[in-house]
Amino acid sequence: MSAIRVLVIEDGHEYSATLSRFLPDFTFVRAGTGQEALRLAEGFDVAFLDMRFDRVGPEDLLGDHAVVAERLDGDEERAWRFLEDNQGAFILTALRQAGHRLPVVFSYDFDGEPRRWRNLSKAHGPLSYLTDTAGPDLIRRTLEQAAGAGPERPR
Repeated sequence: MSAIRVLVIEDGHEYSATLSRFLPDFTFVRAGTGQEALRLAEGFDVAFLDMRFDRVGPEDLLGDHAVVAERLDGDEERAWRFLEDNQGAFILTALRQAGHRLPVVFSYDFDGEPRRWRNLSKAHGPLSYLTDTAGPDLIRRTLEQAAGAGPERPR
């Protein structure tokens, strides 16, 4: 079996660097924005997706700022923070709308948000998540299981 190919979608470099160090037998390619992820999404077994994107400019955030600001009573600053804090969900939605069905593993702790997790999973599965405290063995198992759920991966 060939190396599992993982698209790491993050606004920094910490996940791609750490994952490469933990799992040298996997292949990791980094996308720094949602638009870049949309361009690169073909040919991967799984995506590893950060939720928060606070190190990119407003022009690189997916989501409609005006719509979010309106929902937040016109508070434009809060709307930008909302887009940053939830960018992973916006990227996931854009990937699915573009027809990309690759499994996604979020780097986010959904333990305290079970309703949100159920809604995201129902709308955009297959999904998994890992918290920041996950160690190399759990990360490996989760990425392998997610990749096995993908249609291109032999079982």
